[in-house]
Amino acid sequence: MFFSFFGTVIIAGIVGYLSERSGFTRNGYIPSIIICIGGAFLFFMISRMFHIGFGSPGLNAIVSAVGALIIVPTHFRR
Repeated sequence: MFFSFFGTVIIAGIVGYLSERSGFTRNGYIPSIIICIGGAFLFFMISRMFHIGFGSPGLNAIVSAVGALIIVPTHFRR
């Protein structure tokens, strides 16, 4: 569990960086990485408590990071 948590954080950081680099978001590098890590951390804890997920922890990290990037910035952007 310990290694999958750190893998989730690293994968979420990479997804945040790549989404900003590719132009998917326009938040800035640091905010995008923080949003992705927060979403992945939240989904990691929920998936451990309720035993839900999409299969592997890596796939869970990618899906939750992209989901957080879609939900958070569009909710607060005008």
